[in-house]
Amino acid sequence: MLKKGLSFAGRQDQEKVQQRLLHKHVRHCLLHSPYYRKLMGTERHIGRKAGGLALTDLPVTTKSEFALHNDDFLAVPPAQLADIVQSSGTTGTPTRVAYTAADLDRLAVNEQLALSGCGIRRSDVVLLTCTMDRCFVAGLAYYLGLRKIGAAVIRAGHSPLGGLADIIQRWQPSVIVGVPSFLNKLGGALEQMGIPPFTAGVRLMAAIGEPLRDKTWKPLPAAVRIEQTWATRVYSTYASSETVTSFCECEAQCGGHLLPELALVEILDEHDRPLPAGAVGEVTLTPLGVEAMPLLRFKTGDIGFLADEPCACGRTSVRLGPILGRKSQMLKFKGTTLYPPAVFAALDEIEDIQEYCVEVRTVEKGCDALVIHTSFKGGASGLDAIRDRLRSRLRAAPEVIEETPETMRALVYPPDSRKPVRWMDRRHDRLHT
Repeated sequence: MLKKGLSFAGRQDQEKVQQRLLHKHVRHCLLHSPYYRKLMGTERHIGRKAGGLALTDLPVTTKSEFALHNDDFLAVPPAQLADIVQSSGTTGTPTRVAYTAADLDRLAVNEQLALSGCGIRRSDVVLLTCTMDRCFVAGLAYYLGLRKIGAAVIRAGHSPLGGLADIIQRWQPSVIVGVPSFLNKLGGALEQMGIPPFTAGVRLMAAIGEPLRDKTWKPLPAAVRIEQTWATRVYSTYASSETVTSFCECEAQCGGHLLPELALVEILDEHDRPLPAGAVGEVTLTPLGVEAMPLLRFKTGDIGFLADEPCACGRTSVRLGPILGRKSQMLKFKGTTLYPPAVFAALDEIEDIQEYCVEVRTVEKGCDALVIHTSFKGGASGLDAIRDRLRSRLRAAPEVIEETPETMRALVYPPDSRKPVRWMDRRHDRLHT
């Protein structure tokens, strides 16, 4: 029988457990992490300074620092490592993230509690469409959690649409895990084969890598299309390779629940000051109980907010709202501040668009140019309609370039990428995804 976990306990009980685990976590950082020993001094010093171990007494850790001093974050001998993956970091240069066997066990428990919260059960057959190879942790994390739940897993990875459609017909999975845009393409592939997706027997989906809702919790077009096409419910997940921590929506679909025994979450402003619930800032995580590469107040680079009112599901822990964008991807477009998800949402509303990729360039200081590469139906009239629709949603019209379907496939699905590439940041003459 799956235990409910600390998420259902009173907030004071959660904080008591977190204080004890945080003290242990900080001690591990000071004893075994070269980076934090250099940064924070001796254990005796920090013990006196922290007292009750308020998070604000501890330093923040940025992605750039993690990449620059990567070796110094390793807090165990290499012989104790069980798995090594890569995070893309802030510049696209791979950064090592290592896990011990205990870290993988912790990851499995995290995913077990998170995925069971959205309704996945032991009796489910789960089609996993995110890769487990190429140094990518997401597929492995889902697999470990699903197996801990007891569900059967079909590890298809990022296979061709035809192959996945065949798997769905043959093995009738009750749950599918994947990127929202890919799940919509999979539904389209089934329809082209004469198979209505809503007849496939899929009872729920878990989404990775792309947001499903906006700041008001309203479903984005991709989420609406998934639920209408498949006649099912889709739940958002959020995770960070560096922190070995994930969040998943419950059946209420109102934010990803924090597992308080596994992490502490903050939203910080541009001066690293904690913000109250509802305020938008940078998602910052302190994972508890990590052995190999423990972190303190890790700034993920993602922009979001917290909700702290009790949830309809009965959990009392705070919830992480939809990710609104990445801090490094914010752009100034004709006087408007935008994040990529807002542009993607506008494009997802246009039914004639078959595929798209967004390019951003700097034209002058403080002003960015936005270029939409797309393949679509409708010829010149379709191009004008796309421009008009984007002008209405974004308050200004970006440049729209029609590409062939073959060119778009090459742009969005390059062979060396682990996920679809829909964002090309040319502002620093390098590609960000």
